[in-house]
Amino acid sequence: MSAIEELLREDLRGRTAYGAPQLDVPVALNTNESSYAVPPEVVDEIVAAVAAVAPGLNRYPDREFTDLRTDLAAYLSRSGTRLRSEQVWAGNGSNEVLLHLLQAFGGQGREALGFTPAYSMHPIITATTGSTWVDGMRGVGAEDRRGGGAFDLSVESAVEQVERHDPHVVFLCSPNNPTGTALTLDVVTAVHDAAPRAVVVVDEAYAEFARAGTPSALTLLEGRPRLVVTRTMSKAFAFAGGRLGYLAADPELVDALRLVRMPYHLSAPAQAIARAALRHADTMLGTVDAIKEQRDRIVESLPGLGLDPVPSDANFVLFGGLRDSAATWRALLDRGVLVRDVGIDHYLRVTAGTPEETTAFLDAVAALGPDHLEGQP
Repeated sequence: MSAIEELLREDLRGRTAYGAPQLDVPVALNTNESSYAVPPEVVDEIVAAVAAVAPGLNRYPDREFTDLRTDLAAYLSRSGTRLRSEQVWAGNGSNEVLLHLLQAFGGQGREALGFTPAYSMHPIITATTGSTWVDGMRGVGAEDRRGGGAFDLSVESAVEQVERHDPHVVFLCSPNNPTGTALTLDVVTAVHDAAPRAVVVVDEAYAEFARAGTPSALTLLEGRPRLVVTRTMSKAFAFAGGRLGYLAADPELVDALRLVRMPYHLSAPAQAIARAALRHADTMLGTVDAIKEQRDRIVESLPGLGLDPVPSDANFVLFGGLRDSAATWRALLDRGVLVRDVGIDHYLRVTAGTPEETTAFLDAVAALGPDHLEGQP
């Protein structure tokens, strides 16, 4: 053990840092970014917004990011659930928002429960705060694996696990990453009611991509002060480089997050560019339908290639039926297509990109041959 390892917190020793491959490839479909660039008219407004705040960079930014919170509340209210600015919090990406939640409501001697497979950063952020991660499970069984049944989360299973562990924080992912599956609201309410001392966090990073009729937990916030809904501008807003995540919750819970955030954690340029993007929300969201079309195309096409896609409410598709997921990942990369190995045996995940990128992915899969298919001799 090196001198630094001896100094490192014991619970962090031996861990590896998070990091999706950032490779220079013709078709990068591994991190659920949008394949579409920010529209020129929005770029112009962003440049103007940064120019407007640049002379004042000698001063700290608005610590309360008041105008941004107002704009975010107005955006969320477009869905029909009226929200006030004091119900909204934001950070440098939704990961920082999640970190604030765990800093405030997790910590030494406290547990956070999530239902895996789910977003890999949930347990990582939990560990960084000294909280204990509890690996809850979704339905698993070979008999229902085709079509994604293995990744469902029932009310009965969720409640049993929550009551058994009695955690301080519960993570629910809807639509779930990496499976793309969405939760019904009865799961959210049942988990909330079964965990009387827990902050229940519904991670809705991919909510804008959900199929018609898929409900949002935003509709459940009223009267539930322990319920939190997190969102991001990275995905549907094509704003991953902007690093702006946010949440909606009871004002008292939001106020508690001020105890753990770093002073002036959102810079003046970050606030300015996020507000510029929100002023053009319809334009920024203009590619959502195109991405959903490619997602559905992937789901419809893969069975004909001998694979089992999971129906998705996100901007990606988890697909199974692979003999060796690592070998298939490498074979696709050799053909210039980068997808994500999410650590689930026999499965890989692909982001829905442009029509040309989808074609390149499907052609690369078709070229693999039967040796990569599970169950083939």
